[in-house]
Amino acid sequence: MALQLSLSASSSLRSQNSVPCLSSSGSSSSSSAISSSRWCWLGCKNVSLLRAGGNVGRGGNGVVVKCSVDTTGVYTVGTVTDVDKDTFWPIVNSAPDKTVVLDMYTQWCGPCKIIAPKFQELAEKYLDVVFLKLDCNQENKPLAKELGIRVVPTFKILKGGKIVKEVTGAKFDDLLLAIDTVRSS
Repeated sequence: MALQLSLSASSSLRSQNSVPCLSSSGSSSSSSAISSSRWCWLGCKNVSLLRAGGNVGRGGNGVVVKCSVDTTGVYTVGTVTDVDKDTFWPIVNSAPDKTVVLDMYTQWCGPCKIIAPKFQELAEKYLDVVFLKLDCNQENKPLAKELGIRVVPTFKILKGGKIVKEVTGAKFDDLLLAIDTVRSS
């Protein structure tokens, strides 16, 4: 069960005793991935940064972020993380100052299958962006409806927990432009 707090409550939990949370500054080195200017969204003291093995992404240079208070708020830098209706918002909330890109797809969608490898390549290239994918199956229908999906694939780009851009269809160039626009703002 995930512990969920409002943004105002989470900011009040940040204290001088809190441990900085993960920041990927474009490097996969675990020593440079900790930044004192970023905090775990719950302000927890027991944040761990784990270097993932060779099975994460093609390059095997992923970094897993874990907060001991909310274990559903885990994502992997350098690869695409699978989410569902229970894990999506905790992960988005655990990365409040990062750009989050969500690929909403289905198993039967041909264009979804075609763009998936390119989406993975983006995750390996942009280490400062969190890449997620949501299978819009019956189990995740409430979240898909909440996010306003109409066609697959649909890419939602979030910043600060809010949807700021959307790309519908397997339009790689449009997706790349949208990501770059949000990252630079």
